[in-house]
Amino acid sequence: MRLSRYFLPTIKENPSEAQIVSHRLMLRAGMVRQSAAGIYSWLPLGFKALKKIEQIVREEQNRSGAIELLMPTIQSADLWRESGRYDDYGKEMLRIVDRHEREMLFGPTNEELITDIFRTYVKSYKDLPLNLYHIQWKFRDEVRPRFGVMRGREFLMKDAYSFDIDGKGARAAYNKMFVAYLRTFARMGLKAIPMRADTGPIGGDLSHEFIILADTGESEVYCDASWMEADVLKKDVDFTADLQPLVDEWLSKYAATSEMHDPAKCPVPAERLRKARGIEVGHIFYFGTKYSKPMNAQVAGPDGAPVLVEMGSYGIGVSRLVGALIEASHDEAGIVWPDAVAPFDVALINLRVGDAKCDAACEDLYAKLQKAGKDVLYADTSDSAGAKFATMDLIGLPWQLVVGPRGLANGKVELKRRRTGERVELSVEEALNRLLAPAS
Repeated sequence: MRLSRYFLPTIKENPSEAQIVSHRLMLRAGMVRQSAAGIYSWLPLGFKALKKIEQIVREEQNRSGAIELLMPTIQSADLWRESGRYDDYGKEMLRIVDRHEREMLFGPTNEELITDIFRTYVKSYKDLPLNLYHIQWKFRDEVRPRFGVMRGREFLMKDAYSFDIDGKGARAAYNKMFVAYLRTFARMGLKAIPMRADTGPIGGDLSHEFIILADTGESEVYCDASWMEADVLKKDVDFTADLQPLVDEWLSKYAATSEMHDPAKCPVPAERLRKARGIEVGHIFYFGTKYSKPMNAQVAGPDGAPVLVEMGSYGIGVSRLVGALIEASHDEAGIVWPDAVAPFDVALINLRVGDAKCDAACEDLYAKLQKAGKDVLYADTSDSAGAKFATMDLIGLPWQLVVGPRGLANGKVELKRRRTGERVELSVEEALNRLLAPAS
């Protein structure tokens, strides 16, 4: 994509309404624009990052055996009355009456709707286990939305729902999601630590929230320092196998939120205990028959007798992750995207637009990188070199490939790694080889 043809409305000054780093940088980098309190338009750069994150979530859900569908944002109040949650949910639920005086709502979550779909079509234990998920916009009318996309009213979420014949099967489904979540966040370059959590309004008796460490995190957490060296992706995972030993292995590493942490009972020596700030990016629940019982979601068991299905739900805040990633990975100059979720792979910077040699070299590099599958943002505008560098540092693409007349005279271009700040002068061929080398 040529910057001269792209829509990237960056701003120089920190917006006064932005209280945290991710909100400031997302506004400055032209990623989002607030349209109402807690509601944002996703501009092209932000939307690209959002879709990169969404795709990783989708791939790991599919890999675990979950099946994607899509449920509507607007739901019937009648379903929520069946479960008993319509009156209990509170003012966070946006309630709507349509032209026929039917009571509707903008879904804050989807347990009722997916249970209704399940009970309509699934009648036998032979069709279990089953895990259905979707990635959809949700709305919760926060009393005080703040922190940009970190705590907005409208947000994009992946939620999955498992159905099993018994508690043993439900635990196996829970374990699949547990491992899939660890893999999902690791693929994004995040260190997400599972911590036992309160189930809240979802209900249930088994729950973990996945928290990434960030200096600007919203909550205080404690964990064994061994978590810092843990490599989730080191070995492959067979999702058809018993994952309990693997889950037990991860949970053997101590981690707790400040609410769950008891210094007197903490098994980790003081020198190995890390205290940090954290941001929740995912939450998984097992809640048994909390919804299947009031909504009569049952199947015929092996003996033909009806059995209420055991359920769990599993959420990842996809849009929240954009902000969380920035909170965890930024510096004074701007965003520092992990490679896997960067909106573009490479910033190609032409220092002298209009110079025949610079233009030709950039066009050649642009074509070759695109042909090799790299997503390139080509800074082909007439802005000054300083302005171009500042913009590219602000938006945080992993690599900057800088082409100028002085370097070309010596057969060189400059390659900068955004994360480390390392700059090296290379031949054009060497720079291409570095950019196209497999990620280590």
